[in-house]
Amino acid sequence: MLDRRKFLAYASAAAGAAAMETAIPAAARGKLGERAESIAPNHLLRYVNVFLGTGGHGHTFPGATVPFGAVQLSPDTGIRDWDWCSGYHHDDSTLMGFSHTHLSGTGCGDLLDLLLVPRTGEVILEPGNDPEARSNPQGTYRSRFSHQDETGEPGYYSVLTQTSGGAKIKTELTATERTGLARFTFPAGEPAYILLDWHHAYGEKNPVEAAQLSIDETGVTGGRHVSAWTPKREIYFATEFSVKPSRVQVYSDDQPFSGRGVEGRKLKAVFHFEPGATVLVKSGISMVSVSNAQGNLRAEMPGFDFEGTRVAARRKWETELSRIGVEDASTERKTIFYSSLYHMMCAPTMADDSNGEYRGLDKQVHQLAAGEHNYSTYSLWDTYRALHPSFTLWQQDRVAPLVNCLIRMAEQSMYGFPIWPLQDGETYCMPGYHGASVMAEACAKKVAGVDWQRAYATMRKRNMEDDYMGLALYRQLGYIPADKVEESIGKLVEYGYCDWACANVARATGHAQDAVIQRKRSQNYQNVFDRQIQFIRPRLSNGEWVPNFDPRATGHISRYRDYTEANAWQSTFFVQHDVKGYMQLFGGREAFAAKLDGLFTAEPGVSNENVADMTGNIGQYVHGNEPSHHIAYLYVWTGEGWKTQDRVREILLTHYRNDFDGLDGNEDCGQMSAWFVMSALGLYAVDPVSATYVLSAPLFERVTVRLGNGQQLVVEAKGQTGNPTSDKYIQSVSLNGKPHDRLWIRHEDIANGAHLVFTLGPDPDKGFARDEKFMPPSLTA
Repeated sequence: MLDRRKFLAYASAAAGAAAMETAIPAAARGKLGERAESIAPNHLLRYVNVFLGTGGHGHTFPGATVPFGAVQLSPDTGIRDWDWCSGYHHDDSTLMGFSHTHLSGTGCGDLLDLLLVPRTGEVILEPGNDPEARSNPQGTYRSRFSHQDETGEPGYYSVLTQTSGGAKIKTELTATERTGLARFTFPAGEPAYILLDWHHAYGEKNPVEAAQLSIDETGVTGGRHVSAWTPKREIYFATEFSVKPSRVQVYSDDQPFSGRGVEGRKLKAVFHFEPGATVLVKSGISMVSVSNAQGNLRAEMPGFDFEGTRVAARRKWETELSRIGVEDASTERKTIFYSSLYHMMCAPTMADDSNGEYRGLDKQVHQLAAGEHNYSTYSLWDTYRALHPSFTLWQQDRVAPLVNCLIRMAEQSMYGFPIWPLQDGETYCMPGYHGASVMAEACAKKVAGVDWQRAYATMRKRNMEDDYMGLALYRQLGYIPADKVEESIGKLVEYGYCDWACANVARATGHAQDAVIQRKRSQNYQNVFDRQIQFIRPRLSNGEWVPNFDPRATGHISRYRDYTEANAWQSTFFVQHDVKGYMQLFGGREAFAAKLDGLFTAEPGVSNENVADMTGNIGQYVHGNEPSHHIAYLYVWTGEGWKTQDRVREILLTHYRNDFDGLDGNEDCGQMSAWFVMSALGLYAVDPVSATYVLSAPLFERVTVRLGNGQQLVVEAKGQTGNPTSDKYIQSVSLNGKPHDRLWIRHEDIANGAHLVFTLGPDPDKGFARDEKFMPPSLTA
C-alpha cells in the first residue's frame, strides 16, 4: 500500500446457468445466514461477496471480471482521493459510469479506461470529478443510485441509476478475459444516449497526454497515452453496439467536432438511441493496437450474447474456486473464505492479446510463444508474502507462467528489474525487488518449466550491480544512511530478504561465490539493531544512531520517513529468513518472546503522523499492512507456538468481516485475502524462499486443496468442543497417518498430495514442539 505523498517521492527517486443463483445484494451487509452446507460444483458463487472491501480502506471494485482477466468492467464513483483508488467506494450515492480497467485493493490509483455513461434527456459532458459532486451531482453526468438496486456476483454486476425524468436505467455488466459486455435498458418516454468518455482517468490532474477516436459503421475505436501511476502507458479499444445509433456526435474539448475521426486530449462521443431501447455494448481492449482490440472482440465476443457470456464467466469462476473445497458449519466463515479466494484471482492480470502479442516494459511489441501469457499488476511487495506462496499449492499450473513473465520483464524492461509493473510501465512502488523473492520461492519448490540460469542473470544484475534506491550504499556500508535516503530502514530490511532470495537461486544455479556474499549481506539487519534498546533503528552517514529515537514514530528526520508504512515496532520483527540467528541479538528465545509479547500489548498508533493504511491494531501489531503479516507466527521459533495459535485465531475471527468494510486495510491485489486463506488452512509461509510453512490451528473442519495431476491436500481439524472460538490450540498433528512432532512442514511433504490432521482443544499444550530442535529452518543453523 502506498499513500500519495510516498508515491510522489518514489516517482521522483526513480527518474442462464439453468437456474441462475441469486447475486449477493450490496445492501445485504454482513451475515448471509448460519447453516451447514456441503460444497458442490456450481454452488460456490453463493459464498462470494464481491462487495466485501468496497468500503473503508479496502479499495476493491464490485464489477465484472474473470479470473486473472485483463478487463474489469465496473462502476466508477470517484477518480480522486486515496479511498477511490479502485474508482469505487461504498459510501457514495452517485456514479459516473462504467469503465473497463480497475485495480483491486491498491494504495495508488490508475486506469479506469473507457468509461461508458448511460443517460437520458439533455446531453451533459461535465463529469463531476470534484469530490463535492459525489453527493451533489447537479450539472454533471453523474447519476444517483441506491445500494438496494445494486447486485453482483463473480462475472456479473447490475445497478439501477436514476434519470433526470425520475425513471431508472438498468445497467448489467459481464466480461471475458479481454472484453467487456454491457447491457443498458433505457426507460420509455425519455431520449436515450450513451456517452463514451475517453478523457476519463484516475488522478487529481487528468493524466491523458494524447488520444484518438474514430467512428465507423460498426462502432468506435480509439487509443491514448496516459501518464499517471505508471508512466507513458498505451491503451487501445474497439467498441460496437447491438443497435445502430440514430445519431453520433464527437466532441473535442467539450466542443462538437464535425469529423468522424479526431485527435486531442479531451475526447468524447455521444451515441443517441430511441426511448425504451435495450442496447448492448461490447468492447475489446489492447495495450498494443486498435487492430488487436478488434481481434480480441472477434476472438472472445463475436456476438452480443449477454447471458451466454455471463454463464461462461460463472463457469470460469466456479472452476477456479472449486480448487479449494471447504466443509464447515458456518456460512459466514465460508463467505469470507471464498470472497478472499475470489480477490486472490483479481491480480495479477492478463496483459496480452488473443494473437499472442503484448507490449513489454521496453514499450515495444513482442510475440509470445504458443501457450504463454504476459501478465500485469504484480503487487510484489505485498504478494510475495502469502499470495504467491498460496499459488504454489492451489494454482500450481500458473506459477511457472507468472515467473517466466517476470523474467521476460526483467530482460526487456527499460526500467530494470520489475518492482510493481502495471501494463506496459513500471510504478517503482515500494522498497525491495521482490520479483526475486517470487522467483526464488519457485526455484526452492522445484517448479518446472523455468530457465533458472536466465532468472538468476536478471536477479544478479539488480542485486550485485544496480545503483537503485540506496542499494549501492547498502552494499558498500552494510546499512543505508537515514540522512541520505528516505525510508532507509524500510529499504534495508527488504533488501536483506532479497539478498536471501538471490543467494538461494545463486546456489541452485552454481554461483556459489555469489551465494556466500548474498547470504552474509542478508544479515545486514545486525548493523541497525540496537541491542541496548532492542529495536531496529536508523543510523546516520557518520555511523551514529539517529537521535531522539521513538519506536512509535515513522521517522526521525524532518524530510524523511525511516520506515515503510511502519515504525520500529513492526520493522524490528521484519526478519523472516534468519529468525534463529536474529533471536540471539535479543539474548535468546525467552527475551525474543518477551519482546514479541510487548509488541501485542504496546500502546497502538503512530506518534508523529497519521498513516491511513496502518490500521487493524493489536497493540503495535498492524494487520492492515503487510509488514506485520508474518509476525504472529514468530512465536513458533520461541517454542511458544500456542501464542501463535491464539493470535492467529483472534485475527481470523475479528479482523475479517463479511461486510463492505470487511478488511483492516487495502486488499492489495490479493495479499490481505491470502493471509486469511492460508491462515485458515493452518499453513503460513513466514519465509517463502525456505519452501516451508509454519503451522497453526486450521479454522475449518475439513479443507480439500486440489493440487493438480489428480492429487489433493486434505487438512482436517478435529476439535474437542466444536467451537472454533475455543478450539484454537493444537494438541497433536499427524501427516499421512503418522505423528508430526513440529509446528512447521516442508512444501515437498504436501505439494504432491497429503492428509494433514490437527487435533485441537480449548487449552494450550505448552509443551508441544517446544524443544529447540523443533524450530523451523533459518539461515543460521
